[in-house]
Amino acid sequence: MSVNYTQEDVDLMVEEYTKEPNRETVEKLAEQLNKSIKSIIGKLSREGVYKKTVYKTKTGDTPITKKELVQELADYLEIDYDRISGLEKSPKADITTLVVTVREGIHNGQESWEAPEGRSGLFIETREAV
Repeated sequence: MSVNYTQEDVDLMVEEYTKEPNRETVEKLAEQLNKSIKSIIGKLSREGVYKKTVYKTKTGDTPITKKELVQELADYLEIDYDRISGLEKSPKADITTLVVTVREGIHNGQESWEAPEGRSGLFIETREAV
């Protein structure tokens, strides 16, 4: 079995990557050591220093799935997820709007989920911000 990296190579990789743990450092090391980017990432991973980049949305937020949004809605409404799981087929923007509306109703001091007498449906009573 051949040795792909000398101890000096490994020490250099760990030192450089620890100082600046980003893709540019990996690319620089790959060029400097005449190795592929995947090889550098693999070695840094085996050394326990590589940090996988976390996907972010265009706005810089951590992505959330439609399933997670529907689960949050079910939790807020205190109903079984399976009863509303079909909402996952709706556009994400619509589900998000619904979740945000319910979330804001709760955080703004929702007093009751009960419908006023003689009315049907879901009612959220909110108090005005003081």
